[in-house]
Amino acid sequence: MPKLPVLSGRELIKALRKIGFSPVRQKGSHIILERYGQDGRKGLVVPDHKEIDKGTLVEIIRQAGLTRDNFLKLLK
Repeated sequence: MPKLPVLSGRELIKALRKIGFSPVRQKGSHIILERYGQDGRKGLVVPDHKEIDKGTLVEIIRQAGLTRDNFLKLLK
């Protein structure tokens, strides 16, 4: 499995925008993203930190419905 890079919250949001997620609001240091599709509304919470913890990043990728490989392609 490829190793995940260290990302900031803003870099993560930039990648998630490529698959249709957009920020809808912010509460403190957490930005809420939503995407509307055939399966309804899907929401994600991304912390606006300088570095996202590995476990948090893995969970956000899972909630977005992506594999690690698909996610790494979004970063290019």
